[in-house]
Amino acid sequence: MSGRMLRKVLREQEKLTVSSQFQSNDDDDADSNDSSEHARSPPPVNRFDLLDTQAEEDTYELNDVDSDQEDSKPGSAGEDNSHVSTSAKPKNKQKKKKKNKAKISSFEPKKDTSADLLLERLNVTGTECTSDHDSLDAHSGKTAPLTNSGMGGKYISAKCTSEILSVDPKFLRAEDELKRIFGSKVINAYENSSNSESQRRKQGLRRGPHNFHTRRTILVVPLDYWPRWDGSLSMELAETKEGLHFFRYTHPSSYLEAQRKFEAAKNTYDINGIALVLALHPYHVESLLALAEAFKYAGDHQRSVDAIDKCLYALECAWHPLFNPVRGNCRLDYRCDANKPLFLALRRHMQNLYRRGCCRSALEVCKMLLSLDSDDPVGALFCIDYFSLRAQQYEWLELFADQYGSDNSLWLLPNFSFSLAIARFYLERDTPIKQTPTDTVSSSELLKQALMLHPLALKKIVDRAPLKDAAWKQILKHRYFAYAEAGSPSLEHLIQIYVERSYLIWRLPELQKWLIDAALQVIQIVNQDEGEAKDWACVRKEAFQSDKNEYSHLSIADFSDSVPTIPPEEIRHMMVDRPGIDVQPDALDGQHNQQGHPGNLEYGNALRMLLQSLLPWVDHGLNTNIDEQREVENPGEEN
Repeated sequence: MSGRMLRKVLREQEKLTVSSQFQSNDDDDADSNDSSEHARSPPPVNRFDLLDTQAEEDTYELNDVDSDQEDSKPGSAGEDNSHVSTSAKPKNKQKKKKKNKAKISSFEPKKDTSADLLLERLNVTGTECTSDHDSLDAHSGKTAPLTNSGMGGKYISAKCTSEILSVDPKFLRAEDELKRIFGSKVINAYENSSNSESQRRKQGLRRGPHNFHTRRTILVVPLDYWPRWDGSLSMELAETKEGLHFFRYTHPSSYLEAQRKFEAAKNTYDINGIALVLALHPYHVESLLALAEAFKYAGDHQRSVDAIDKCLYALECAWHPLFNPVRGNCRLDYRCDANKPLFLALRRHMQNLYRRGCCRSALEVCKMLLSLDSDDPVGALFCIDYFSLRAQQYEWLELFADQYGSDNSLWLLPNFSFSLAIARFYLERDTPIKQTPTDTVSSSELLKQALMLHPLALKKIVDRAPLKDAAWKQILKHRYFAYAEAGSPSLEHLIQIYVERSYLIWRLPELQKWLIDAALQVIQIVNQDEGEAKDWACVRKEAFQSDKNEYSHLSIADFSDSVPTIPPEEIRHMMVDRPGIDVQPDALDGQHNQQGHPGNLEYGNALRMLLQSLLPWVDHGLNTNIDEQREVENPGEEN
């Protein structure tokens, strides 16, 4: 952003300096001209003082700066440049320059804008998106809730959304978060101890130097034994509109051929056929996603995680030079089939991060998912609140609810109704009473509003958690909770998603007691005034009017922590016999398995081999006639 901005600043500063010279004394004309000449030449150092920490912003963001911001630049910039030019002169001319400088500043109009606010306005940040709605307090720095007036779209402002969904790269990787939690020494010791003999032998299959992954990635760290990136994917810039860059993935002819083979294997439920595609094309992302699902349902979660990581590595290597999802201004259309694998891989990667206890990393990935497509095709909006609570990002959650608005305000959604109350509960606990603003709604009021708006959620939370306090029997017998209905298929589906995703957080003792007190107060309110319940029912009906389930594309199982497994004998029916092709770790590495028996048992770990023998695609050749024996033992059973 430095080039065009500084040129404008220097031109305005030059005009200001020339105009002020006519007000100076005749004795100081020579020195004044000399200082103006120095002011015309941009100093190589202080030009970056104007930009501070935002010097790495792209030049295309300058188009969003309005004329009022341009009028406020010359004052501060002129002072900095004149200070540099003064310090660069000999000492015998400093006094005259100080006089001249004082005269210049005496004719400048006083500005109420502070330097920090000016820097924020010059940079396209959250301050700018709030200033468009006159909701920024320049002194306190607080941001007021925005409205949806005048936008005409689904969300308030693209700039505001980009800012609130900007991702911090420091929290993207699980390894970095684990080191912050347990310490680097513990994690390094664990990684060193987990290097088994089989892992070292697998790495030894690759001859030549390791560590040839020279690409710097932000999502995952490539392993040494992964094949070199083959360039089978690429990305192109489709268009740029309103400061947003729209991209799409492109596939060469070789990738399309692999895609046809994958579709043929998928239509016949042939897992070995998918492994064969990976043996020839190790970075075919659809095959990696399918194989990750097969590993997950077979109970081999580590291999499933490895396949997802490898898929993300391939997708990231294909990124366009301008594609930077960290900033929140890059978009991918989910309706394009070539873009779908990135959404699916990020969603599964987010779930894997949470299962490892890396809640902050899962939150950053969720923000990235939500920023890529505003239509939210994978339902990131319905789990971002849970990850922010688990990561203890309470203030960010409240800011997100204020700045990221839709046609239905976020607090009307069941997950945000309860999560915002929980966030306010912990903020009140951690913040002294004297520092709490007087106009802030208390957490108890927010929770009562959530229960009045979504009474059906309380019964489902109690059943799913489960909450076994004796008070719940009496509470759930009340007519307001006993006969509660969603009134809309969409709302009922969203409540089920919220309960499945967030029921664990209600097991905390302090939240259970708080929930009981709020439920008893709601019962008291309903008993005193029946119209209160009718008013909330009208709000609920107005917010969710559709008779169809608008969120039927979101599966409740995708928001669950439990992973269903398929018995090995059932997965065997999904496989077609292909001599020499089995789903082994080497298949993930892009290598062919050897014909016949897949490996030698002489140097293998006994426990590892026992666990591998439970998987349907692992055959160590110990019993080659197992199918024949099953036919003899069970003649009526079909294979």
